[in-house]
Amino acid sequence: MKDFVKLEDISKIYKMGEVEIRAVDGIDFAIEKGEFVIIVGPSGAGKTTVLNILGGMDTATGGKITVDGADITSCNARQLTSYRRNDIGFVFQFYNLVPNLTALENVELALQICKNPLDAREVLEEVGLGDRLDNFPAQLSGGEQQRVSIARALAKNPKLLLCDEPTGALDYNTGKSILKLLQDMCRERGMTVIVITHNSALAPMADRLIRIKNGKVSGMEQNPNPVSIDQIEW
Repeated sequence: MKDFVKLEDISKIYKMGEVEIRAVDGIDFAIEKGEFVIIVGPSGAGKTTVLNILGGMDTATGGKITVDGADITSCNARQLTSYRRNDIGFVFQFYNLVPNLTALENVELALQICKNPLDAREVLEEVGLGDRLDNFPAQLSGGEQQRVSIARALAKNPKLLLCDEPTGALDYNTGKSILKLLQDMCRERGMTVIVITHNSALAPMADRLIRIKNGKVSGMEQNPNPVSIDQIEW
């Protein structure tokens, strides 16, 4: 099967005066379409930098990234904007909802700039918020707000869903339900999902596990029999 996402020798170097800091140092990996991928590693390993480069929010110092056959690293600023807008869905640790818009309006806002969006109401129902459409973020729990932000990302109908510590601000049970939602969306919609975490206990739920340490890939394994998050305790 052809690689859907491919990173080849990706590096990111920050210069502070005379000092060079290699946040990402020659990373290579490939992902197939429809996989649920977990990138795991300690804080400061370079996970978020890799995700930001893959999502078009940062540029690589060197190397090449292809997503669905398109070379992202050769894009100019305008092309990167279009790529972020149409091809990528982001879910962050913090929900980044607009406080004076309802759940439905928050999702609809994101869809105004997309080419082939899904129906906002339907997606919110799919993530279990059918009865909370008219609630404002302040009237929602943390888990519900994160569901709105996942619905917002999903409704863009992206090629790639990128999640950076999506359960970081949530309690154990709410975090598990969010991960289950992401896993179900991957399975049901055939969406390619990449989740960054420092929690290696989540490894068994992934189709592919990528370990990053000190800006390099320290290990990668495929899992032919991923388990449901329901069966994982930590």
